[in-house]
Amino acid sequence: MRLTKLLKADLHIHTKYSMDCNMPLEKIISRCLETGLGCVAIADHGTIEGALKMQTMAPFHVIVAEEILTPHGEIMGMFLKNGIPSGLSVSETISRIKAQGALACIPHPFDIFRQSALKAKVIEEIIGQIDIIEVFNSRSLFQSSAKAQIFAQKYGIPGSAGSDAHTLNEIGKAYVEMPEFNGRDDFLKALVKAKICGQKTNPLVHLGSAWARLKKRL
Repeated sequence: MRLTKLLKADLHIHTKYSMDCNMPLEKIISRCLETGLGCVAIADHGTIEGALKMQTMAPFHVIVAEEILTPHGEIMGMFLKNGIPSGLSVSETISRIKAQGALACIPHPFDIFRQSALKAKVIEEIIGQIDIIEVFNSRSLFQSSAKAQIFAQKYGIPGSAGSDAHTLNEIGKAYVEMPEFNGRDDFLKALVKAKICGQKTNPLVHLGSAWARLKKRL
C-alpha cells in the first residue's frame, strides 16, 4: 500500500511588503526551512509583490495570496495572478478574484475583536462564493475556532490554518498537514483531507506589528 506524503503548510504569512511587517523574504525562507514547512501562502496586505518574488526564490510551494480590505472587512485571494485594490465592495472583490481563476478565502472569521474580520452576516450572504474558510489563525486570540470549523463543515467548505505571521518566530505556529498537490484544483482537493494543527501566539507579537507600522510611517 502506497502512503501519501503529507505537506506541512502555513497558509497565512506576511512579509516586509505589508505595511505592518518588516520580515525580509530571505529570512522568511530560512525560517520556513527550519520549521519544516513545505508550503506557504504569502498574503500581504494590499499587494502580491512579495509573494511573486518569493515564488522565484523559495525551494518549496509558495501560493500567491493577498489580504484585500473591503468596506466590510478582509477577503483573501489565493493563487492570484494580479493584485486587487483595496476599497472595493465585497461582491466586486470576489468577482475579481474569481475572474483570474483564483480562490476566495475568508481569513480570521468570527474574531469579535478584529476590525478587519468579516461579520457573520456578510459571510452568510456570500456563502456560495467562498472556497476556503480559515478555521485557525494563531493571532486571533478571540476567534472561535470551533465556530469556524462547525461553520465550514455545515456548508462543506474546506478549512485552512495559518500563523498570520508578522515576525519570524510566529512562522509555522499554525499550519495544515495535507497531501501534496499540483495547482489550484488539486490544492482544494488536498485541503479537504487536511489536518488542522497549531497554537495561539503570545499577544505581545502585536506590538511588533504596531512598531513596524509606525516605523514605515515615519
